[in-house]
Amino acid sequence: MTIDNATLLIGIAFSSASLLVALLIGWLNNRAESYLALGAVGMVFVVGGVMIMGLRNGEFGPLQHLLPYTLILAGFSFVFAGTRRFRNATASLLPPITLGAASIAINAVPFLIGLTGIGLIVLNTLCAVLLTLCAIEHWRGNDQPRVALNANALIYCLTAISFLCCAAVLFGEGQWVVTAPPNNWAEDFNSIMSIVGLTGIGALTLTLHHARAAHRHRTEANTDQLTGVLNRRALFDLFGNVAPAPRTAVLMLDLDHFKQINDRFGHAGGDQALQRFAEIMRTELRRNDTISRLGGEEFCAVLLDIDQEQAKTIAERIRAAFAALGLMLDDSGLAGTVSIGLAMTAPDEDFSALLNRADAALYQAKNGGRNQVRLAALRLVA
Repeated sequence: MTIDNATLLIGIAFSSASLLVALLIGWLNNRAESYLALGAVGMVFVVGGVMIMGLRNGEFGPLQHLLPYTLILAGFSFVFAGTRRFRNATASLLPPITLGAASIAINAVPFLIGLTGIGLIVLNTLCAVLLTLCAIEHWRGNDQPRVALNANALIYCLTAISFLCCAAVLFGEGQWVVTAPPNNWAEDFNSIMSIVGLTGIGALTLTLHHARAAHRHRTEANTDQLTGVLNRRALFDLFGNVAPAPRTAVLMLDLDHFKQINDRFGHAGGDQALQRFAEIMRTELRRNDTISRLGGEEFCAVLLDIDQEQAKTIAERIRAAFAALGLMLDDSGLAGTVSIGLAMTAPDEDFSALLNRADAALYQAKNGGRNQVRLAALRLVA
């Protein structure tokens, strides 16, 4: 038994409505995720447009084609805006809004002059373009599960192809003017692909949303909120349960005279000094090095696959860069500086022992006058 086109359109409307509800619930649970709200708004337009098409009862006047097609193009433009915000939370909404407005204007022209077949060709082509742009945004995403991103991109592409098929059939048959909704294999393929696509995109979008939320929660749990580097727990989760690899260096760093920083500049100034120091560490350390704030003004850095001279050079750069900030702590010329202890891993040594040796070297640097780098002894003397 074949399913008529109106029934398929109603199915598309219900699939779109289901996606709308899912996106809306997701956004209500996390108002910061604007891509969910934009997707929901897009689905409102799509549902409205498809419902009008499904209930037009064979009529094909301006109300039955121009209005729903305008709503669908507006909806896909909002979906495109949502995919941009999904990939980049600060992405401008101007490009999708401009593209959507231009698409609606371009699509209206052939319908207004009576070339309804050309209007449908233009409509389907523009829908394909907007959906392809959505696919590209997911394909370019890099902070989510790759399989889900690629699957969403594929579904967007297949749905775009179904719209192109509709345009190609009309173009190939030279149907420049049509007086009734097209009824051919391409329209059936497009309807089925839209139902399947909307269902799949909805499921995958929610999967990606939950994955992003879980990743954000893990990041927040492992990150020092003031400086953005790892916290103590995250450091020990990474290195505490395994023996350090050969050629591993640990830097223990402590800001000198930190109480005077707080006294002179206030706690807000102290927080700013910690943030500036974290920025210096990120600048001077290598991309794969690990930075952690252990608490207060004490930091730790773990450098893998490095020798002692290279590690000492990096430590000296950090020390010099912080001293160059010129934080004057009193009228006598006392400046904000950092003391650093450096330890290289030894055979049969666990991470805690390596950290203790670096901490002992830091203590020597403090007692030795501050603003210096001290190398740890191979073994701590009992």
